[in-house]
Amino acid sequence: MTRTLTYAQALAEALGEILREDERVVIFGGGFAGITPSRVHFGPLFKEFPGRFVAPPISELGLAGLGAGAAMAGLRPIVDLGTGSFVFEAFPAVANEAAIAYYTSNQQTTVPVVYHLLGGIRGAGAEQHSQAVQALFWQTPGLQIMLPGSPADVKGLVRTAALASKNPTLFVSHYRLMEVAGPVPEEPYEIPFGQAEVKRAGTDATIVACGIQVPRALEAAERLAADGVSVEVVDPRTLVPLDEAAILASVRKTGRAVVTDETPRSCGVAAELVARLVEQAWGALKTPPRRVTIPDVPIPFSEPLEAFVTPGVDRLVAAVREVLG
Repeated sequence: MTRTLTYAQALAEALGEILREDERVVIFGGGFAGITPSRVHFGPLFKEFPGRFVAPPISELGLAGLGAGAAMAGLRPIVDLGTGSFVFEAFPAVANEAAIAYYTSNQQTTVPVVYHLLGGIRGAGAEQHSQAVQALFWQTPGLQIMLPGSPADVKGLVRTAALASKNPTLFVSHYRLMEVAGPVPEEPYEIPFGQAEVKRAGTDATIVACGIQVPRALEAAERLAADGVSVEVVDPRTLVPLDEAAILASVRKTGRAVVTDETPRSCGVAAELVARLVEQAWGALKTPPRRVTIPDVPIPFSEPLEAFVTPGVDRLVAAVREVLG
């Protein structure tokens, strides 16, 4: 049975199920929706599990290290670091402790910690509160990365990360996903990492979209359908592990690709995915693939300028038209 929930409601529901099922789960922080109106959905969890939420001091490096250490000691911590840029303060603990412990211990030490971040262009967040950090951490071997783009996906992926994984996971939510609604199964379920999903089938072009770009890609596909253009939308859901096979299969079918993520153009998620398409599906491409990303600039405070750099629906539609020739 499914119901319509927002992303925030689905995440709160999943956290409640996880806390009830496994006493090893402890949450450091807990402001999963930041200062958005969706924060009301997490309040009941604090009341139901007062001993399982830890309100830490403002020290991201210490908090991330605490989460890694607790995971090594046998707990399954979820560390909510807040705004994505705050993880810069915690980088040594995430990248140089949690991510490499399994390898450096010769597989004797597992680190099932989940680091949750609110990333992306949120509306006047300006240069210091608008970063999407998934591309930066994709260069950190040993760290899993999940980018849910729908309410159903966030519920299933967070269960996998919190209950089944042996490795540290970077869990990136987007501010503007919090109020996005969609069907969510009522029963508990897990979505395996490394399993992409075709969100919309099509034959003329493929849009590979991550996180917040998934609903934008679906809107672009709907708009193009009105003009007779059939667009397939593929959501990787996790960057590490990455379901390359599903992405390549779609692009080989359509012969045209637009790749989009709300990270910078240079060395971003879209850049890496396009590189893999060129390496492995060059013969199937009828036209050069396109990236729809943020330009290589700091995110401005001005909301009109912020809208200009955002990889929105209009830019996706234009990119698809370009690859169609």
